[in-house]
Amino acid sequence: MKTFTNQKVRRGLVGLAGTGLLLAWLASPPVSDAITSQTSAVPVIRLAAGVTSREIQAALDSLPDTGGEVQLPAGRFEIFSPVVLGRDGLSLTGSGTDTVLRLADGANCPVLILGEPVNHPCCVVRHLEVARLAVDGNRAAQGRELWHLAGEGSQIRNNGITVQAVSDSLVSNVTCANCRSGGLVTTLGVRRLTVRHFDSCGNEFDGLACYDTADSIFADLNLHDNPGAGISLDLAFVHNIISNAVLARNDLGIFMRASHNNQFHDVTIRRSHHFGVFMAHTDFTTPAGVRPVPDSECTRNAFTNLAAIDCGSAAFRVNDLNCTNNVIIQPRFVDDPRGGISEVRPDLVSVK
Repeated sequence: MKTFTNQKVRRGLVGLAGTGLLLAWLASPPVSDAITSQTSAVPVIRLAAGVTSREIQAALDSLPDTGGEVQLPAGRFEIFSPVVLGRDGLSLTGSGTDTVLRLADGANCPVLILGEPVNHPCCVVRHLEVARLAVDGNRAAQGRELWHLAGEGSQIRNNGITVQAVSDSLVSNVTCANCRSGGLVTTLGVRRLTVRHFDSCGNEFDGLACYDTADSIFADLNLHDNPGAGISLDLAFVHNIISNAVLARNDLGIFMRASHNNQFHDVTIRRSHHFGVFMAHTDFTTPAGVRPVPDSECTRNAFTNLAAIDCGSAAFRVNDLNCTNNVIIQPRFVDDPRGGISEVRPDLVSVK
């Protein structure tokens, strides 16, 4: 188990080392060989292959108030209800891409929820970790996008990983594929999240979608073959860094609204069906006509070493007049049939 910020990583003592080790059976173990390893710092529960989502959740819930880690071996784990990391200090780790959380036929739910599993979380949950595992959303066998049709959960979509009202947490070395909504989606006040080595493909909409997210890092991304965008930034995406990302064969590379003061480094977009980057604001209708929603424009974003190759439309589209003060530094636009930069009015974006 680790405690995270974007600046520091403090490692707890886990495993079998140390003289203060306590090996104890769980009171109601998910499987016969589930054990708790505990040092003075962090307890660890190791589960065997074949447990279900209910048993994974029971192990997480059995950890003390101070948190701890649940470890999964290689194997396929059937998910009938979302696995929730809903309080501080919880960690769920696998053994790599051979640890697969697969949504059961007709489960119609998210696979993982980081944060409180409610429509309107009342608390920010801190210091969570999900690492070294794969999520299979079994998209073809799910009947709807929303978790519940009414009441609690009716505003939570069936993503591979939903992160809501979470801070100072980590998702690393994770794959999300074939999810009924998005791959990984952040929302409702996410702060200082780090996502590294993340692969997302074949989801109904976006590989990565971020709403109401700030001061976070997204690095080493491979987002491909999603019918929506590789990355969708559509509400209050502020002061974040996206780096070393490859976005291939999505409908759009990056869709942006209400995005301010973000940095994009070394992003490569290949063979988007439409635009490489599409930048706009949100409209609403008034008695006087259609108007932009205040603060919904894209401003003061910087793209360094942006490459867009063989996109179906322009490499970079600025669709609204109030999307200003954005800069592209050393771009490389190749074989985009409608040109490199497309603007509703010239000179809305600076190129250096």
